[in-house]
Amino acid sequence: MLTRDDLTALFRIGVQAADPRAAVKCALRAHPLPDHGRLHVLALGKAACAMTEAALTTLPRPAQVLVVTNYENATELAGAEVMAAGHPVPDANGERAARAAEAVLAEAGAQDHVLVLVSGGGSALLPAPVEGLSLEDKAEVNRILLSAGMDIVAMNAVRQHLSRLKGGGLVRSAHPAPVTALILSDVIGDDLRAIASGPTVAPIAPRAQVVEMLRACGVWNRLPQPARTALTRPEENLPALSAENRLVGSNRQSLQAMAQARPEASVVEPPLTGDVADAATRIVRTVEAGTPRLALFGGETTVTLRGTGRGGRNQELALRVAMALAGRPGWRLLSGGTDGRDGPTEAAGAIVDGETVARIHAAGGDAQVLLDNNDSHKALGLAGDLLITGATGTNVADLQILTLGHA
Repeated sequence: MLTRDDLTALFRIGVQAADPRAAVKCALRAHPLPDHGRLHVLALGKAACAMTEAALTTLPRPAQVLVVTNYENATELAGAEVMAAGHPVPDANGERAARAAEAVLAEAGAQDHVLVLVSGGGSALLPAPVEGLSLEDKAEVNRILLSAGMDIVAMNAVRQHLSRLKGGGLVRSAHPAPVTALILSDVIGDDLRAIASGPTVAPIAPRAQVVEMLRACGVWNRLPQPARTALTRPEENLPALSAENRLVGSNRQSLQAMAQARPEASVVEPPLTGDVADAATRIVRTVEAGTPRLALFGGETTVTLRGTGRGGRNQELALRVAMALAGRPGWRLLSGGTDGRDGPTEAAGAIVDGETVARIHAAGGDAQVLLDNNDSHKALGLAGDLLITGATGTNVADLQILTLGHA
């Protein structure tokens, strides 16, 4: 059975495989951009700084470069304006960044070219509320969707119709300039419409379908009235979108890199998606089956908030598995977010084993009570099982490593 250090090292291989710098350089060298007119660069998401850094070392000097990223990943870049904003709940800095992005796009003419560097987190980082909707309304919508346990595709289907830049809005703002987007996927299945709410692609679903989904989830009546008004407006007759979208990194590529590093490893399909409790059950069954001896999972689960504690989907997944297999030796699990941050905590996730629950209780905690309060962060902190990596500068959803053998 691999040690905790072994698991951490393998997790880092997965993260490194999604290195945004290498991905951007490779993409631009393989398919160079047109060399006429002026180049305008707009980067958004958790990997925006790293992607921009690579672009600036590969391209001729652009006319304008705007980078919008989360506070933890913001760094100064020569030749670029870097703006930091709130994630996962949008804030006033994000709204200012959205206006700045629209100003950059407005400067681009038909003879120019716009390069958009997209990574996970871009949806919350670049809020541009539609007419009649305030930033506070958008933040409230985000909080409601997150607390309802909706997956990223469903949430972004809603967000697209509440923003001027999402769901292809960025391309419309850049018109008539042609747009090329290099996209680092944090969405399982790599649906480009869902990554950062699809600023360069058509919307996931029409408004009527989004409203129906929200009603089915039981959250429609909880949304602020301005959001409901925006979602029930008639669809506009918008021109067809035209952008070149290139996928440059994904969860699947990270899993493949980890499997290559450990030939005995097996990638388990399908990905871990949906409710975190169901994902935990799948991992428990893998342990009970005893094979494969080294299992790699990828995905992105959802958590329904019922308590007031802190945690994230990876920490709750790990805690649920630890509780189901408490006292059982011969297994160890790492579950971590590739961006280095799981929920509103400093942890990327956790590394748990059959003694995790015993360690929680020895430290004075009650695992079940803490789980019921969505307080996985406190529980795993008591056990000494938190995975702390710091911000990684990338984001391709989550990775899980399960190792079986002798303790």
